[in-house]
Amino acid sequence: MRSVHVYVCCLQRLFATMAVGMWLGLLCSASVKAEAPAIFPDSSRLWRTLLAEAKMLHLPTRFLEQVPAAFVTFEFEDLHAFAAEYHPAEHRMVLDRSLSLNAAGRTLRPLRKLTHKELETLYHELFHVYMDFLEQELGSSAAQTSLMMFAREQQHCRYQQVLITPVLQKKGLKEERFLSETESWEALNETWALFIGWAVWTQLEVDKKQGRESRPSGSAPNVSGWIARLNQAEQDAALSGYYEPEDPSEKLMARKRFLAPEFRLSAPELLLLMKEVLGSQPDMIRQAGQVLRRPRPILSTRGDCAAPVAP
Repeated sequence: MRSVHVYVCCLQRLFATMAVGMWLGLLCSASVKAEAPAIFPDSSRLWRTLLAEAKMLHLPTRFLEQVPAAFVTFEFEDLHAFAAEYHPAEHRMVLDRSLSLNAAGRTLRPLRKLTHKELETLYHELFHVYMDFLEQELGSSAAQTSLMMFAREQQHCRYQQVLITPVLQKKGLKEERFLSETESWEALNETWALFIGWAVWTQLEVDKKQGRESRPSGSAPNVSGWIARLNQAEQDAALSGYYEPEDPSEKLMARKRFLAPEFRLSAPELLLLMKEVLGSQPDMIRQAGQVLRRPRPILSTRGDCAAPVAP
């Protein structure tokens, strides 16, 4: 009987040891899993895929083709304030997980699966990538140098002393602001990016009856529809940008400060963006110029800006 009792005690100790071991194993496994690094997408491959899909869908690629595939890093996170963010200091694009394939955060959904508003947001941020690339002086072409020189001229003559609309719903209420170097550069970038996103969204909207993939390669988009919407946007003074104030106390009141209608995108800026960034056809640019020369209820403040330098 004593031997049986000893045998039972040994089994009990064995099972207890095994249980403790399994518990420690599960604990360690959970710890390793919690500390495992996030899986980021292959950014270079994502960029090349994005470019190929944009071409197939007749979306603008002129400025995208100038940026090296390895320049920007993509990440996906659960964003709350915006659907996308670009951090130029790190050349890092952060997209909401809803824009990823199956919301898995590994790669971007196919462009044909994105809504028009999602593509507008994406192109807005892609333009920030392009301007970041130019600001790093990585571009060497005459057109890139000319565009950056023009941007700096516009920054100092149009975006440093501005009017803002403190209450977005009351556009008649305006306040004068003297923007810092950082604020004025951001105001220009956001104004330009807003137009790029708007231009892509507008073209998708006016072409939607045809479908994104039904238009034969090389055929003209719906130019008249796009020009009509540009005319309306100009009448409404809708293409106005914004900036984030550097003053922490002002930022507590409003994260963004929107420019007044007088400081909306000017005609020289818009036409140069159509040519050098979007790669618009000459006739489309000519018609846009005609629209912008018409008198408007709210005049655009242009300052003493120099005309863009021809590349």
